[in-house]
Amino acid sequence: MASDSLGNQWYQPVAGLGSVGSYQISGIPFATGSLTVTTSSVTTVDFPNVTRFVTVRNNNSGDLKVGFSENGVNGSNYFILGHNESFAGELRLTKLYLKGGSANTTATVVAGLTGIPAGSLPTSWSGSLGVG
Repeated sequence: MASDSLGNQWYQPVAGLGSVGSYQISGIPFATGSLTVTTSSVTTVDFPNVTRFVTVRNNNSGDLKVGFSENGVNGSNYFILGHNESFAGELRLTKLYLKGGSANTTATVVAGLTGIPAGSLPTSWSGSLGVG
């Protein structure tokens, strides 16, 4: 709670995961291009705020594994983008995990961010059913 100079208190609402308006307005732009993604380690894209939407593009000929947890891309909970393929989805994330499938590759990630701090979704779905 906040208060004024007379000691009157009032409630200041804070945007959270259930704040519909945060997903209705245009997203704050986030872009990273030419990420080097290898078959030997997971590349993590950390978003500073919760995303409103995400687009991932595979820029090279090797397959690109895309998942929502490190365990997911190391296990069986991921999807694959082939050469020059892309995926776009309206997803609430704070992290995205990438790994080379058949060979090393490069990727581009574009997202629209909400005003919701990443700390509101601390595990970014890690360990959820179908995630990892």
